[in-house]
Formats: sequence, structure tokens, C-alpha cells
Amino acid sequence: MLKSWLMSLLLLPAIVCADPLSIEVVAPGIYVHHGKHLDINTDYGGDICNIGFIVGNRGVAVIDTGGSPKIGRELHDAIRKVTKLPILYVINTHVHPDHVFGNVAFKADHPAFVGHANLAGMMVQRHDVYLRNQVGWTGADGAGSELIPPTIPVVAATSIDLGGRSLQLTAYPPAHSTSDLTVFDETTRTLWTGDLLFIERTPSVDGDLKGWLQVIEQLHNIKALHTVPGHGPVTADLQGALDNERRYLTVLLTDVRADIKQGKSMEQAIGSAAQSEKDSWVLFDVVNRRNAANLYPLLEWE
Repeated sequence: MLKSWLMSLLLLPAIVCADPLSIEVVAPGIYVHHGKHLDINTDYGGDICNIGFIVGNRGVAVIDTGGSPKIGRELHDAIRKVTKLPILYVINTHVHPDHVFGNVAFKADHPAFVGHANLAGMMVQRHDVYLRNQVGWTGADGAGSELIPPTIPVVAATSIDLGGRSLQLTAYPPAHSTSDLTVFDETTRTLWTGDLLFIERTPSVDGDLKGWLQVIEQLHNIKALHTVPGHGPVTADLQGALDNERRYLTVLLTDVRADIKQGKSMEQAIGSAAQSEKDSWVLFDVVNRRNAANLYPLLEWE
């Protein structure tokens, strides 16, 4: 079975072009579109995170859908260039707008929408802010945006069957966000981490940094051959990528704690925390400042 999958991989093109989305074939049946390293607050166009799909014998699972209905439609078109099998599942790895606003493009397929058990509540909580900001984030491409909650909430772990391949879904306690979910394809041993893993792009903290460091230890135990991060290139070195992310998050935590202990103001901490990491990450200045600003008031009360 494994030999036949490997042979089929050799026969696949490295890139399937879907105008304007380019889709990388990571492994047999595993397709990824890579978003650009842009800041969400600078008219980013809805295309900054990794999105894609997995094809089984019975149907398709979509993993995140992009930040606008337009990106969602382009992903839908890319799927149809690969297969006519039904789209059975749309899986959202967490609540952030760059990952979920393309869901609407799949409504007519009547898939099951899947996400963390906290996802629906987070969508309700952030609905008005996200919809209000969507015009600035994506312009006309955001027309028709809506937040579609999961019809299958994942409390801890579950699996779904695409026909000949099983996907293992795992929900985590607060880490990058409060609604993080991973997808593991057992057939090709491909892990989709959502934003629990950033590669190249500065990790963004919107949940619990200390909890995230604990989740990183859990992810270290997964024996993946291919890992699709929320942002950045696919990697065969999950352990190394996690180590890089953990280093940054640990430095950030240590520096903000030290600044508070020394009596520095929040503005001082924002300007100085984790500066030793500056040359290691894309979009460092803007994202790191947000991280320090979010972290400072939480650590004041440790």
C-alpha cells in the first residue's frame, strides 16, 4: 500500500496551477496553497495563511479556507481542477479571520463544518469586530463575508474517514488561540498544525503563551513526515521548526517578565522584548510589538 502511494507521488506534478492560486502537492492526496507574508492590517487581501485540501476515495476535506469569500472561491476552483469528488468536510484550525472567511464559498456543497469545541463561541464573541474590520482587511474581496460555525465540534479528539484515509483531529487547550485544532493524515503522516506552528513568520500570540509552550511539547511527540504550518513552508523537520518557535516564545516570555520585575512600563517592554530574535523572523517589528502588548498586562498579575 505504501509503495503504491509513493509511486503515485512520483507521477504527480510538483505544482498544480489554479489561477491565481498555486497548489503544492505535498504528498499523494495532500494539496497546499501558501499564503503571503503580509500583515493583516495592511489591506492583506485575505491570502496570508496556508490553506488546502485532502482527497480520499470517498471525498474531500478542506483545511482552512482563507480570509475572504474570493480566496475561498479560488480554493474551491482549485479543488475542482483536481477532483470532482464531493467536498465532505471543511475544517477550521482556529478562529482567526485569515483562516475562516472563505468558508462561505463551500456552503453550496453542504459539507460538515468542523472545528474546536470553543470555535463557535469565539466566532460569536468576535463576529462584530471581524465583520467591521473585514472591509479594511480585504476590500471588495470581502463582500459576502460571514462566519460559519462548526456543525461538528471537537472537544478532545476525533477521526473522520475520507475513504481509504483517516484524519485524526485533536483539540488543544488555549495556546496560539483558544480554539486550536490539528489534523493528522495517517496515510501520508502529514500534520496540519494551523497556527500552533509558524515557520519564517513571527509567531502571533492571541491565547495563552505558557499554554502554547506546553502544547509545543505535545506536538514534539507526533511522528510526522510532512508538516503544514499555519504560515510558512511545509517542512520535513517538525522538531526543528518547533524548537525555533519555542525559542522565540520563551525569549518573549522571559524578557517581558524581566521588564515587569525591573519596573519598566508597558511601552518600554514593547520596544525591548525579544529583540534578540529580530533577525530570525518575518514581520517581526509589527507582530512582536503586538505580542508584548498582549502579554504585559497578563504577566503583571502572575
